[in-house]
Amino acid sequence: MPFSSKSARPRAFLTEPALYDYAVKALGRQMRTESDLRRLISTRVAPDAAGEAAVRSVIACLKDHGYLNDKSFAETYARLRKENEKLGERRVRNDLRQKGVRADVIEEAVAARYSETSEEALARDYLSRKRIPKPESPKDTARVMRRLVGAGFSTGTIYKILRRWDVPEESLAALENLDTDPHEE
Repeated sequence: MPFSSKSARPRAFLTEPALYDYAVKALGRQMRTESDLRRLISTRVAPDAAGEAAVRSVIACLKDHGYLNDKSFAETYARLRKENEKLGERRVRNDLRQKGVRADVIEEAVAARYSETSEEALARDYLSRKRIPKPESPKDTARVMRRLVGAGFSTGTIYKILRRWDVPEESLAALENLDTDPHEE
């Protein structure tokens, strides 16, 4: 008999105080954006006007208590991605956009974190952190290019790094089709 991850009985919908407790516990496990938390707790209430009112009330209460703040989330997220993962601005902007943070909050947080940072130095730190060696073939060059584009670095910065590694011009010319960024909207 296979084990099921879902119970046979459907879960009962939560009352507003229980929903608040659930939301606080969810925020205690992981920092979340307002839209992410709204999506999470909406599954625990009745899909009617009363449920939507409970979600709005809980979100407002969490904001009043300082538990839910998209600006703080964006600043922390940008700082951690820059310092720990060495990701570029573009990647952090896209990730925050996917998490539902407003565009003005994203721009403010990313500008504050990346304004005095050299993108080339950050890209070099990313390469050393990921232990990506100097490319030996055109295939390796393309692989490095894709990794750096995926990490959020501009193609201009990537070409600078590849030229400093003395990558042959024919390998760089083969990369012209990768100039467009797949992560950019």
